[in-house]
Amino acid sequence: MKVLVIGAGNMGLTYAQAMSKSKLLKKRNLMILDSSHEKTLSLKKISHFDVYENLEDCLPLADLIFIAVKPYHSDELFKKINDLGKPGQIIISIMAGVTIKTMQEATGIPKVVRAMPNLPAQIGKGVTSYTAADEVSRIELLTIENLLDTTGKSLLVSNENFIDASTGISGSGPAYVFYFMQSMMEAALKMGFSPNDSKVLVSHTFEGAVELFNQSDLSPNSWMEKVASKGGTTRAALDSMEDNNVKELIKEAAYSAFNRAVELGKDK
Repeated sequence: MKVLVIGAGNMGLTYAQAMSKSKLLKKRNLMILDSSHEKTLSLKKISHFDVYENLEDCLPLADLIFIAVKPYHSDELFKKINDLGKPGQIIISIMAGVTIKTMQEATGIPKVVRAMPNLPAQIGKGVTSYTAADEVSRIELLTIENLLDTTGKSLLVSNENFIDASTGISGSGPAYVFYFMQSMMEAALKMGFSPNDSKVLVSHTFEGAVELFNQSDLSPNSWMEKVASKGGTTRAALDSMEDNNVKELIKEAAYSAFNRAVELGKDK
Protein backbone atom coordinates (compact mmCIF):
# COMPACT_ATOMS: atom_id res chain seq x y z
CA MET A 1 0.00 0.00 0.00
CA LYS A 2 1.27 3.45 -0.96
CA VAL A 3 0.05 6.60 0.82
CA LEU A 4 0.29 10.12 -0.57
CA VAL A 5 -0.07 13.10 1.76
CA ILE A 6 -0.99 16.29 -0.12
CA GLY A 7 -0.01 19.35 1.91
CA ALA A 8 2.95 19.53 4.29
CA GLY A 9 1.53 22.08 6.71
CA ASN A 10 1.18 21.38 10.44
CA MET A 11 -1.42 18.62 10.14
CA GLY A 12 -0.21 17.09 6.89
CA LEU A 13 3.34 16.76 8.16
CA THR A 14 2.09 15.52 11.53
CA TYR A 15 0.20 12.66 9.89
CA ALA A 16 3.04 11.90 7.47
CA GLN A 17 5.57 11.60 10.27
CA ALA A 18 3.21 9.53 12.43
CA MET A 19 2.16 7.20 9.60
CA SER A 20 5.80 6.65 8.64
CA LYS A 21 6.11 4.67 11.88
CA SER A 22 3.13 2.45 11.11
CA LYS A 23 3.71 -1.24 10.51
CA LEU A 24 1.20 -1.01 7.65
CA LEU A 25 3.65 1.01 5.57
CA LYS A 26 6.94 -0.39 4.41
CA LYS A 27 9.88 1.92 3.79
CA ARG A 28 9.42 4.22 0.77
CA ASN A 29 5.67 3.58 0.70
CA LEU A 30 4.87 7.04 2.05
CA MET A 31 4.90 10.06 -0.26
CA ILE A 32 4.35 13.73 0.57
CA LEU A 33 3.63 16.59 -1.81
CA ASP A 34 3.81 20.34 -1.28
CA SER A 35 3.72 23.22 -3.74
CA SER A 36 6.39 25.20 -1.88
CA HIS A 37 9.89 24.59 -3.23
CA GLU A 38 11.44 25.74 0.06
CA LYS A 39 9.25 23.32 1.98
CA THR A 40 10.13 20.38 -0.26
CA LEU A 41 13.84 21.11 0.14
CA SER A 42 13.50 20.87 3.92
CA LEU A 43 11.33 17.75 3.63
CA LYS A 44 13.94 15.97 1.53
CA LYS A 45 16.22 16.03 4.56
CA ILE A 46 13.76 13.67 6.27
CA SER A 47 14.63 10.15 5.20
CA HIS A 48 11.43 8.22 5.85
CA PHE A 49 9.27 9.42 2.96
CA ASP A 50 9.55 10.47 -0.67
CA VAL A 51 8.97 14.15 -1.47
CA TYR A 52 7.26 15.52 -4.58
CA GLU A 53 6.37 18.93 -6.00
CA ASN A 54 4.23 17.78 -8.95
CA LEU A 55 1.00 15.86 -8.49
CA GLU A 56 1.34 13.96 -11.76
CA ASP A 57 4.55 12.34 -10.50
CA CYS A 58 3.02 10.79 -7.40
CA LEU A 59 -0.79 10.65 -7.41
CA PRO A 60 -1.04 7.77 -9.93
CA LEU A 61 1.22 5.72 -7.62
CA ALA A 62 -0.97 6.15 -4.53
CA ASP A 63 -3.53 3.77 -3.11
CA LEU A 64 -4.59 6.21 -0.41
CA ILE A 65 -4.64 9.99 -0.95
CA PHE A 66 -4.52 12.01 2.25
CA ILE A 67 -5.64 15.62 1.59
CA ALA A 68 -4.37 18.16 4.13
CA VAL A 69 -4.73 21.50 2.35
CA LYS A 70 -6.87 24.54 3.13
CA PRO A 71 -10.43 24.28 1.73
CA TYR A 72 -9.91 27.30 -0.53
CA HIS A 73 -7.21 25.35 -2.41
CA SER A 74 -9.51 22.40 -3.02
CA ASP A 75 -11.15 23.33 -6.35
CA GLU A 76 -7.91 23.40 -8.31
CA LEU A 77 -6.63 20.29 -6.55
CA PHE A 78 -9.83 18.34 -7.25
CA LYS A 79 -9.60 19.10 -10.97
CA LYS A 80 -6.08 17.68 -11.09
CA ILE A 81 -7.10 14.60 -9.11
CA ASN A 82 -9.99 14.07 -11.53
CA ASP A 83 -7.53 14.04 -14.42
CA LEU A 84 -4.91 11.84 -12.73
CA GLY A 85 -6.90 9.58 -10.41
CA LYS A 86 -7.62 5.91 -10.97
CA PRO A 87 -10.35 3.46 -9.86
CA GLY A 88 -9.88 2.00 -6.40
CA GLN A 89 -8.01 4.91 -4.88
CA ILE A 90 -9.24 6.19 -1.51
CA ILE A 91 -9.32 9.82 -0.45
CA ILE A 92 -9.01 10.83 3.21
CA SER A 93 -9.70 14.52 3.72
CA ILE A 94 -9.17 16.63 6.83
CA MET A 95 -10.50 19.80 5.17
CA ALA A 96 -13.15 21.49 7.31
CA GLY A 97 -16.57 21.78 5.70
CA VAL A 98 -15.83 20.00 2.41
CA THR A 99 -18.42 17.24 2.08
CA ILE A 100 -17.96 13.70 0.86
CA LYS A 101 -20.41 14.29 -2.01
CA THR A 102 -18.48 17.38 -3.12
CA MET A 103 -15.23 15.43 -3.20
CA GLN A 104 -16.76 12.47 -5.02
CA GLU A 105 -18.24 14.65 -7.73
CA ALA A 106 -15.20 16.89 -8.14
CA THR A 107 -12.54 14.16 -8.15
CA GLY A 108 -14.43 11.28 -9.77
CA ILE A 109 -13.26 9.03 -6.92
CA PRO A 110 -16.15 7.34 -5.06
CA LYS A 111 -14.17 6.06 -2.06
CA VAL A 112 -13.93 9.09 0.22
CA VAL A 113 -13.35 9.41 3.96
CA ARG A 114 -13.86 12.69 5.76
CA ALA A 115 -11.99 13.23 9.03
CA MET A 116 -11.61 15.92 11.68
CA PRO A 117 -8.37 15.82 13.71
CA ASN A 118 -7.19 18.24 16.35
CA LEU A 119 -3.95 19.94 17.33
CA PRO A 120 -2.72 17.45 20.00
CA ALA A 121 -2.18 15.02 17.11
CA GLN A 122 1.22 16.72 16.91
CA ILE A 123 2.26 14.99 20.14
CA GLY A 124 0.38 11.72 19.61
CA LYS A 125 -2.51 12.81 21.85
CA GLY A 126 -4.98 13.81 19.16
CA VAL A 127 -8.52 12.62 18.55
CA THR A 128 -9.78 12.25 15.00
CA SER A 129 -13.44 11.65 14.22
CA TYR A 130 -14.13 10.21 10.78
CA THR A 131 -16.89 8.89 8.53
CA ALA A 132 -16.86 7.28 5.11
CA ALA A 133 -18.81 6.94 1.90
CA ASP A 134 -20.70 3.68 1.45
CA GLU A 135 -18.20 2.65 -1.23
CA VAL A 136 -15.43 2.25 1.37
CA SER A 137 -15.32 -1.35 2.63
CA ARG A 138 -15.00 -2.43 6.26
CA ILE A 139 -11.53 -3.80 5.62
CA GLU A 140 -10.47 -0.50 4.07
CA LEU A 141 -11.95 1.36 7.05
CA LEU A 142 -9.91 -0.78 9.43
CA THR A 143 -6.73 0.15 7.58
CA ILE A 144 -7.68 3.83 7.67
CA GLU A 145 -8.45 3.63 11.38
CA ASN A 146 -5.02 2.15 12.06
CA LEU A 147 -3.36 4.98 10.15
CA LEU A 148 -5.41 7.67 11.92
CA ASP A 149 -4.58 6.08 15.27
CA THR A 150 -0.89 6.82 14.70
CA THR A 151 -1.61 10.37 15.97
CA GLY A 152 -3.72 9.36 18.99
CA LYS A 153 -7.28 8.07 19.02
CA SER A 154 -9.78 7.81 16.18
CA LEU A 155 -13.56 7.75 16.48
CA LEU A 156 -15.81 6.41 13.70
CA VAL A 157 -19.05 8.41 13.51
CA SER A 158 -22.18 7.54 11.59
CA ASN A 159 -22.53 10.59 9.36
CA GLU A 160 -21.05 13.93 8.36
CA ASN A 161 -23.18 15.92 10.77
CA PHE A 162 -20.99 14.48 13.52
CA ILE A 163 -17.86 15.57 11.66
CA ASP A 164 -19.13 19.17 11.72
CA ALA A 165 -20.10 18.71 15.37
CA SER A 166 -16.64 17.34 16.14
CA THR A 167 -15.22 20.52 14.67
CA GLY A 168 -17.01 22.44 17.40
CA ILE A 169 -15.93 20.08 20.19
CA SER A 170 -12.59 18.41 19.53
CA GLY A 171 -11.37 20.19 16.40
CA SER A 172 -11.58 23.71 17.83
CA GLY A 173 -11.65 22.48 21.43
CA PRO A 174 -7.93 22.87 22.25
CA ALA A 175 -8.30 26.61 21.61
CA TYR A 176 -11.08 26.78 24.21
CA VAL A 177 -8.77 25.11 26.73
CA PHE A 178 -5.96 27.53 25.86
CA TYR A 179 -8.40 30.42 26.27
CA PHE A 180 -9.30 29.23 29.76
CA MET A 181 -5.63 28.66 30.60
CA GLN A 182 -4.69 32.14 29.42
CA SER A 183 -7.40 33.65 31.62
CA MET A 184 -6.18 31.73 34.67
CA MET A 185 -2.55 32.68 33.98
CA GLU A 186 -3.53 36.34 33.72
CA ALA A 187 -5.35 36.04 37.05
CA ALA A 188 -2.25 34.46 38.60
CA LEU A 189 -0.07 37.28 37.27
CA LYS A 190 -2.47 39.84 38.73
CA MET A 191 -2.19 38.06 42.09
CA GLY A 192 1.58 38.55 41.99
CA PHE A 193 2.93 35.26 40.61
CA SER A 194 5.78 35.37 38.10
CA PRO A 195 5.08 34.37 34.47
CA ASN A 196 6.91 31.06 34.97
CA ASP A 197 5.14 30.26 38.23
CA SER A 198 1.79 31.18 36.64
CA LYS A 199 2.48 28.75 33.81
CA VAL A 200 3.45 25.96 36.20
CA LEU A 201 0.41 26.47 38.41
CA VAL A 202 -2.04 26.49 35.51
CA SER A 203 -0.52 23.79 33.27
CA HIS A 204 -0.15 21.27 36.08
CA THR A 205 -3.64 22.03 37.35
CA PHE A 206 -5.09 21.19 33.93
CA GLU A 207 -2.89 18.12 33.50
CA GLY A 208 -3.79 16.78 36.94
CA ALA A 209 -7.52 17.42 36.54
CA VAL A 210 -7.62 15.63 33.18
CA GLU A 211 -5.71 12.66 34.61
CA LEU A 212 -8.10 12.42 37.56
CA PHE A 213 -11.04 12.45 35.17
CA ASN A 214 -9.51 9.80 32.88
CA GLN A 215 -8.68 7.46 35.73
CA SER A 216 -12.17 7.40 37.21
CA ASP A 217 -15.80 6.89 36.24
CA LEU A 218 -16.89 10.16 37.84
CA SER A 219 -18.48 12.89 35.76
CA PRO A 220 -17.08 16.45 35.76
CA ASN A 221 -20.07 17.49 37.90
CA SER A 222 -19.20 14.81 40.46
CA TRP A 223 -15.59 15.97 40.60
CA MET A 224 -16.75 19.56 41.10
CA GLU A 225 -18.92 18.47 44.01
CA LYS A 226 -15.93 16.68 45.54
CA VAL A 227 -13.76 19.80 45.31
CA ALA A 228 -16.33 22.46 46.16
CA SER A 229 -17.40 22.39 49.81
CA LYS A 230 -20.25 24.59 50.96
CA GLY A 231 -19.08 28.09 51.76
CA GLY A 232 -15.55 27.33 50.52
CA THR A 233 -13.23 28.97 48.02
CA THR A 234 -13.99 26.64 45.10
CA ARG A 235 -17.72 27.04 45.60
CA ALA A 236 -17.25 30.82 45.46
CA ALA A 237 -15.46 30.47 42.10
CA LEU A 238 -18.06 28.09 40.66
CA ASP A 239 -20.91 30.28 41.87
CA SER A 240 -19.29 33.23 40.12
CA MET A 241 -19.11 31.26 36.86
CA GLU A 242 -22.75 30.22 37.20
CA ASP A 243 -23.83 33.78 37.94
CA ASN A 244 -21.99 34.96 34.82
CA ASN A 245 -23.49 32.22 32.64
CA VAL A 246 -20.06 30.85 31.70
CA LYS A 247 -21.35 27.34 30.98
CA GLU A 248 -23.90 28.56 28.44
CA LEU A 249 -21.34 30.87 26.82
CA ILE A 250 -18.98 27.91 26.32
CA LYS A 251 -21.79 25.91 24.74
CA GLU A 252 -22.59 28.83 22.44
CA ALA A 253 -18.93 29.05 21.42
CA ALA A 254 -18.85 25.36 20.51
CA TYR A 255 -22.03 25.74 18.45
CA SER A 256 -20.53 28.75 16.68
CA ALA A 257 -17.66 26.55 15.46
CA PHE A 258 -20.13 23.80 14.52
CA ASN A 259 -22.33 26.20 12.56
CA ARG A 260 -19.33 27.66 10.75
CA ALA A 261 -18.26 24.18 9.66
CA VAL A 262 -21.73 23.63 8.21
CA GLU A 263 -21.54 26.99 6.43
CA LEU A 264 -18.18 26.08 4.89
CA GLY A 265 -19.77 22.94 3.46
CA LYS A 266 -22.62 24.93 1.94
CA ASP A 267 -20.14 27.41 0.44
CA LYS A 268 -18.54 24.52 -1.45
